[in-house]
Amino acid sequence: MARLFSPRPPPSEDLFYETYYSLSQQYPLLLLLLVIVLVGLLALLAVAWASGRELASDPGFLTTMLCGLGGFSLLLGLASREQRLQRWTRPLSGLVWAALLALGLGFLFTGGVVSAWDQVSFFLFVIFTVYAMLPLGMRDAAAAGLASSLSHLLVLGLYLGPQPDSQPTLLPQSSPQPSQRPIQLHTIARRPRGPAPSEADPSPQLAANAVLFLCGNVAGAYHKALMERALRATFREALSSLHSRRRLDTEKKHQEHLLLSILPAYLAREMKAEIMARLQAGQGSRPESTNNFHSLYVKRHQGVSVLYADIVGFTRLASECSPKELVLMLNELFGKFDQIAKEHECMRIKILGDCYYCVSGLPLSLPDHAINCVRMGLDMCRAIRKLRAATGVDINMRVGVHSGSVLCGVIGLQKWQYDVWSHDVTLANHMEASGVPGRVHITGATLALLAGAYAVEDAAMEHGDPYLRELGEPTYLVIDPRAEEEDEKGTAGGLLSSLEGPKMRPSLLMTRYLESWGAAKPFAHLSHVESPVSTSTPLPEKALSSFSPQWSLDRSRTPRGLDDELDTGDAKFFQVIEQLNSQKQWKQSEDFNPLTLYFREKEMEKEYRLSALPAFKYYAACTFLVFFSNFIIQMLVTNRPPALTITYSITFLLFFLLLFVCFSEHLTKCVLKGPKMLHWLPTLSVLVATRPGLRVALGTATILLVFSMAITSLVFLPAASNCPFRAPNVSFTASNLSWELPGSLPLISVPYSVHCCVLGFLSCSLFLHMSFELKLLLLLLWLAACCSLFLHSHAWLSDCLIARLYLGALDSSLLRPGVLKEPKLMGAISFFIFFFTLLVLARQNEYYCRLDFLWKKKLRQEQEETETMENLTRLLLENVLPAHVAPQFIGQNRRNEDLYHQSYECVCVLFASVPDFKEFYSESSINHEGLECLRLLNEIIADFDELLSKPKFSGVEKIKTICSTYMAATGLNATSGQDAQQDAEQSCSHLGTMVEFAVALGSKLDVINKHSFNNFRLRVGLNHGPVVAGVIGAQKPQYDIWGNTVNVASRMESTGVLGKIQVTEETACALQSLGYTCYSRGIIKVKGKGQLCTYFLNTDLTRTGPPSATLG
Repeated sequence: MARLFSPRPPPSEDLFYETYYSLSQQYPLLLLLLVIVLVGLLALLAVAWASGRELASDPGFLTTMLCGLGGFSLLLGLASREQRLQRWTRPLSGLVWAALLALGLGFLFTGGVVSAWDQVSFFLFVIFTVYAMLPLGMRDAAAAGLASSLSHLLVLGLYLGPQPDSQPTLLPQSSPQPSQRPIQLHTIARRPRGPAPSEADPSPQLAANAVLFLCGNVAGAYHKALMERALRATFREALSSLHSRRRLDTEKKHQEHLLLSILPAYLAREMKAEIMARLQAGQGSRPESTNNFHSLYVKRHQGVSVLYADIVGFTRLASECSPKELVLMLNELFGKFDQIAKEHECMRIKILGDCYYCVSGLPLSLPDHAINCVRMGLDMCRAIRKLRAATGVDINMRVGVHSGSVLCGVIGLQKWQYDVWSHDVTLANHMEASGVPGRVHITGATLALLAGAYAVEDAAMEHGDPYLRELGEPTYLVIDPRAEEEDEKGTAGGLLSSLEGPKMRPSLLMTRYLESWGAAKPFAHLSHVESPVSTSTPLPEKALSSFSPQWSLDRSRTPRGLDDELDTGDAKFFQVIEQLNSQKQWKQSEDFNPLTLYFREKEMEKEYRLSALPAFKYYAACTFLVFFSNFIIQMLVTNRPPALTITYSITFLLFFLLLFVCFSEHLTKCVLKGPKMLHWLPTLSVLVATRPGLRVALGTATILLVFSMAITSLVFLPAASNCPFRAPNVSFTASNLSWELPGSLPLISVPYSVHCCVLGFLSCSLFLHMSFELKLLLLLLWLAACCSLFLHSHAWLSDCLIARLYLGALDSSLLRPGVLKEPKLMGAISFFIFFFTLLVLARQNEYYCRLDFLWKKKLRQEQEETETMENLTRLLLENVLPAHVAPQFIGQNRRNEDLYHQSYECVCVLFASVPDFKEFYSESSINHEGLECLRLLNEIIADFDELLSKPKFSGVEKIKTICSTYMAATGLNATSGQDAQQDAEQSCSHLGTMVEFAVALGSKLDVINKHSFNNFRLRVGLNHGPVVAGVIGAQKPQYDIWGNTVNVASRMESTGVLGKIQVTEETACALQSLGYTCYSRGIIKVKGKGQLCTYFLNTDLTRTGPPSATLG
């Protein structure tokens, strides 16, 4: 108790195991032990009454029985309260042990003559149950077991030693005549007069007792050690399983966050199933379908509003930014827009450079979707005005809004991005492009839904977009009611530029101001989820630090007191521990049959029975110890007849052969050096551990061998009842009669045969993993055999021994020995007590073994599921980010405290579009309002994505798709600064990979044209140069690349020619150095770049060896 109430060390697994789990497992055993003792005492009284004994004639025995019944009833009442047991474990266990010890000593000195073999079986029971059934540690149990052994040996050693002749006799006598006094020799009882010194020495019997007790201690310690090991292993597996569940929960949370960062919740389930199918079929492949089409996750929604917003002046500003400043600026800006979108129930769809577009009315319909988008547009313009006023940077916001219907979903196989398509989306895009900086430009359809919520003015159409002019519908500019208030306030707070000084770059001013907005970092939500990577199995710290011995073991009785103090993880911890409670074996379970303990799943039951058992050899070794103890006892208490010696010699040979077979695997080197005929033994040793049939046969044979040798000595006693001590004329003058029957063993071997049979019972309990039904069969067989021998066929031997102890006493009820002083009755009671005790332990062991197997299987399944989930998380993340970027945001390498950004010196950017798709797309009832058109686009993009799984295109990184335009890049997986350290030819060698990829895209499109009876052609633009890569957006993180290289590549595509790959002059020179042929297109006008000389790549030729002298 001192260590329970002393200042506790830091919480640890061992502390919790000792203070909670171990007690919860041994608590039922303690109760059963007390019940067995009480039932045994009642049975003892019943046997004494049934046998006609006068209990009143032996007040000492009666007092002992009544004290035992009262004491153990009180202990049962104390132990029935689990909370009290947990608080007073060691004192209560000590009381139970002391009560058993006192009961044994009481039985020793009551009921008749004190003999050297008296109460040996009872003390053996005390010793074994101290180890197997009391909730004590190994040291405490060993101390109690040894103390029990020494108490019996010392008491009898002192009591049966040489005594003065004046010592009175033990038996009460009613003035018997000298001729009627029983003869009691010193070898058996303490009497004033004894036989010859050779017969008076009790040392052999005390030595036999010592061997019995030593065997009981070793068997008990062995049983306890194996059970402790199994319990601790199950406990650790349960903790590992709990940790795996936490990792599994963490991975599921990661997946949920990652999916929701790409998709709306209503599509996430379908897409997750798609990824799982891909994961099972193999990464990069898609599951087989009943048709030839890829899965399409697109649905039509009506009654939505689409908002497009573009930051005017950002391109010029971005050219002055460092990579870190650019990514930070974009993340803060779009993070702010995401916050505004969330406030107004809008969903951001995608970020295209400095263009931001979102939708209101998805995924759930909203009646105020138009008002939501207009409010969001006004707030975006207001945020940019504040930014401009604070920093003096000349940027503005242009917003366009249109209301109608959309097709929304995901297309392609990789880099999924939720997108929207329809003529209404196209119109919203043109509304932004033709809008006025700082204003929200809306259509008539949106105005009609505003219902007068905002004042508007007509938009001037003379400079409008050709697309809008063609439609001929009026458009409007929303009047912001708060714009005048902000103009009156002006810049009262002062410009940040004036505070920082006139020399600070505009980009730096913007960065400093935007940092005050505090937008969340991409994947910041993942940092709040427990990392699933740790392989340790720590206990819940709060649970352990809060643990106190006053808590009840049965948590179902205190559902609030503890759970209120613990978080969800700790509550789950205690729920798992409760599932290990041994009391669960008697209740309905999803896993076990409560009666047979068989697994409900037949496959699991079969797997359990066929599982390997490496510890079988140790079971056999400990059984040999029991056999050896029986041998020593027989040699001590018999006259060692030759037949008995020969029988034991043969049995020793069989045991040594069995042990050699079991341990030959550890002696492989020695065996292989021996005769070749023994080389098969190591293989047989492995078969014994792995083949259940062979293992059961050997285990049963070993136990039967111990059984048979325990009663071998009875074979050498006469079969006929011919006891010379029962003759009516025998008197005290027969004191010289020998203790040996004529031509037979000494009678003193009879009670020790009983003790050897008790050791035979213990040998069954040593095979922990032997099935309960087989143990039950063997124990029943042994119980029937022992009772038949000692109560029927050889019962006369017990009577003869009693007659020798009490010459002439069998005719007098006054001198009749007590129940426990008569070997046959003492043996029968011991057999039944050990039978039920070992039966209880056998069932408990069976439950533990099955529970251990179950948790190991659960742990393996959860680890496999966790591994699958981790792979799924990795696939999800790599579906958002490139493979070399993903580790920055998840796992042990997670570094999302800072924004991810990277600059590259040479990246090749590709834009490949199918311009004909715009004319192909139509919205009619025939094609389900455009859905079938998108199905074809999905096939095109999915086939393009499949090219990425080819090894030669492993360096190609898909960036995004923009309607029917495919954007990809090469050179992004190079280490930062690596390109600058290499020469131009090596650093731009990946341009050839991109050209081959572009050609492969054209080939894929030709195949699609053949099957769909279309004539789509690809228009490709290529450019290479420096870019900045980064991840922006907290709500939906997105990997993107920025820079002049990207803008020019986009212009190369938009100004290109169908069926051609257009490149800039610098890219043409680089490709020429790689063996490609380019020819000049001439000077063309490029928006934002002026006049540029561009080239077409000759895609009809592959590398032609030496580069040509000219480009065109």
